[in-house]
Amino acid sequence: MHRRSFLAAPVGLLALAGGCLEFVEDDGEPITDPGDVEVVWSDLVRDDPGTEEERVTVWGIVRNVGDRTLSYVELRATFFDAEGEELESVIENVDVDVSADEEWPFEVEYPHFGEAAAEVETYELEPATGV
Repeated sequence: MHRRSFLAAPVGLLALAGGCLEFVEDDGEPITDPGDVEVVWSDLVRDDPGTEEERVTVWGIVRNVGDRTLSYVELRATFFDAEGEELESVIENVDVDVSADEEWPFEVEYPHFGEAAAEVETYELEPATGV
């Protein structure tokens, strides 16, 4: 007797809808356009500057500018040195229900400490996905 094995469907399925490609999670919940999330305010914060424990964090507030409740949002923070060279890119997720036009705080920490953290001069933020 021959047995067939099947591969499980991946978590993110690619579906064709109305001539446009759209990502759909395994539970059928669509991943929204990152444009549904807007960074309202952000700031670079340093703890223990000039020490081996120096830490760099971006704090901020984002808003759901779409018309549906989001339960998961990813934000990408890219950190740069004084010459504008990229040091690191970090994706942080927010796993909370956020209604349309609601705001919520976020924090993205640079993954290195001390001298490496001291090199960070600027950053860029961008919403990556929302579900």
